[in-house]
Amino acid sequence: MATFITNIKFTQQGIKDVAHTTKRAAFFKAEGKKMGVKVKDIYWTIGDHDGLLILEAPDDETATAAILHLGAMGNVHTTTCRAFSAAEMDKIVSKLNGG
Repeated sequence: MATFITNIKFTQQGIKDVAHTTKRAAFFKAEGKKMGVKVKDIYWTIGDHDGLLILEAPDDETATAAILHLGAMGNVHTTTCRAFSAAEMDKIVSKLNGG
């Protein structure tokens, strides 16, 4: 499973209904599971972003579908990146010298 990290920022709609943010997060976790995505962690943050999701998906397309589903609900804007473990990174850099 590939790991993805998503920064979230509340939309105007999302901040107006911030009292239900944890319920929306639980709903997204359940919806993600139906799509084949495991939401490993959800954090609410202060600073430039309002939250952080860490999820695992079998491929980029599945992760993208889940994040698009989240965005379509209208409560958050997202920025997602693919994350690599140390073992995955070792495998990647081993290819630098034809390994």
